[in-house]
Amino acid sequence: MGFLNWFDSAPRRVLALLALACVAMLAFGLYLQHVVGLEPCPMCIVQRYALVLVAIVAGAAASFRGRGVHLGGAALMVLLAGGGAFVAARQSWLQWNPPETASCGRDLYGMIETFPLKRAIPMIFRGSGDCTKVDWTFLGLSIANWSFLCFAAIVVIGLVLLARQMRTSAPRAALA
Repeated sequence: MGFLNWFDSAPRRVLALLALACVAMLAFGLYLQHVVGLEPCPMCIVQRYALVLVAIVAGAAASFRGRGVHLGGAALMVLLAGGGAFVAARQSWLQWNPPETASCGRDLYGMIETFPLKRAIPMIFRGSGDCTKVDWTFLGLSIANWSFLCFAAIVVIGLVLLARQMRTSAPRAALA
């Protein structure tokens, strides 16, 4: 029970560690893209955006002391991480059950050669890899599988934080 008490006594640390973990996962994604050479697909890009937003919300909520900020931050994190988990689960499903014709986008050079720069830049940020392709695995799980597990962990941490913060603030509200 001592571990769960940490959510009561140090919610700012929990939020700060969560923000730090999100930044580390984003850094690893950039490492895989720029050093290993894996091209992110559109679903990967959406997951990155969700992770960036979770990191921003967790970091912002960690910088304040109020329980209301922690509750709001945790609730928003749960929603954002839930969206990221949904996209990661969908990508995992596509990887396990690839459709006959899978196309999530064009390759980078094809976009630059075919379209004017004004149209190619937004396409680049949408990603260019194939969402059904498994380029990298660790312990038998793809990036999308690991992404789903990370988002699910964030949701669980956010829900525990919400529950513990609501439980500890309820007696104070009754006294006011």
